[in-house]
Amino acid sequence: MIEENRTNHKNIQKKFEFFDVTADIGYWAYGKTLEEAFENSALAMFNVITNVKKVDKKEIKEFNIESEDKISLLYDFLEELLFIHEVNLLLFSNFTVSIEKKNSGDNKFYKLNAIVEGEKIDWKIHERRSEVKAITFHMMEVSCNELCKIRVILDL
Repeated sequence: MIEENRTNHKNIQKKFEFFDVTADIGYWAYGKTLEEAFENSALAMFNVITNVKKVDKKEIKEFNIESEDKISLLYDFLEELLFIHEVNLLLFSNFTVSIEKKNSGDNKFYKLNAIVEGEKIDWKIHERRSEVKAITFHMMEVSCNELCKIRVILDL
């Protein structure tokens, strides 16, 4: 099992790290901001699928999501990425995320805008790793103090 990074959070060294989960895979993603942590979470998920270093930035997709809290926003973001991946047969290697907290009357929610870059899957070029079947809410965590940390478990 990979130990959680307990070094000085202001000098973040890692973008993400994996931890052991029975029949699934889990990871912690880190960022100096909530947006950077979301970006690194997406990067970790696609590293489960393939070696993202071999994925060129030939196609751009953009989407928006609204959710009632940070955990739902993370789930919906990763779920949308997985959906686009499966429907359009795309792999992604670059993620740009912006997140706003919104108020509409009594309702408070988060709005995420994502711009993602990647290319069509070509298993002759791209390394085939694990198929991600689903994102899970199990043990999902989003916390921001000196450092933003995200915990995700993927169903393989």
